[in-house]
Amino acid sequence: MSEPKLELRRIDKAFHADGLAVQALDNLSLEVAPGELLTLVGPSGSGKSTILNLIAGLLEPDAGEIRLDGAVCIERAGKFGYMPQRDLLLPWRSVLENVIVSQELGGGDLAQARGRAAELLPLFGLQGFEAAYPASLSGGMRQRAALLRTVLTGREVLLLDEPFGALDALTRSELQNWLMEVWGQFRQTVVFITHDVEEALYLGDRVLVLSQRPGRVLRSLPVRLARPRNRAMLTQPEFREQLAELLESLGLAV
Repeated sequence: MSEPKLELRRIDKAFHADGLAVQALDNLSLEVAPGELLTLVGPSGSGKSTILNLIAGLLEPDAGEIRLDGAVCIERAGKFGYMPQRDLLLPWRSVLENVIVSQELGGGDLAQARGRAAELLPLFGLQGFEAAYPASLSGGMRQRAALLRTVLTGREVLLLDEPFGALDALTRSELQNWLMEVWGQFRQTVVFITHDVEEALYLGDRVLVLSQRPGRVLRSLPVRLARPRNRAMLTQPEFREQLAELLESLGLAV
């Protein structure tokens, strides 16, 4: 692996409520290489979303450090593109006005932001929907708009928290292929959380398996699938072998 773009070293994180402490992460370390699409899988409560919130600066670790480009990163807010599980599109704003909201909040050049967004709308399957409002969009189109908004932040590292988890199987498959096409063009570093082991393997350059709470890295599995990828690969023996390895790591029957 090359010099890490992003690194978490010996991270501990606990949450406290009603006099009780819940240890979410315990001595967790991970690295993400520049331009890598890293997927994270693990049982519910293993701390996957907590990891993204720590990276994004929405939470602070109790111990350990977070590094970006080799340096300890204390002020992390605004340095990462973050797409949470829900699209969080503003219902009173059009698609175009939704996807440039980060530039607007940051005091950027709005004319330039609109122009850049308009250029990318076709790539994101949103051409002709610039003036549409979120209520008129399908779930898949809303997720495309949310990812375009994330890409338009211009950040080199994108954090995607189960972006396809609420979609039906057909739409999810379509957006998986589309995401790989978009990532192939921009090559940003991506940390992608999912509960779906097949999705983790199909999308990722590498899959990290997390333990039950408190979350630790149980396994780092480089994916032995060539790019570009297609759905036919899901039936290949090598894919099924690696899927079995991941399921075994998670303690699931094969």
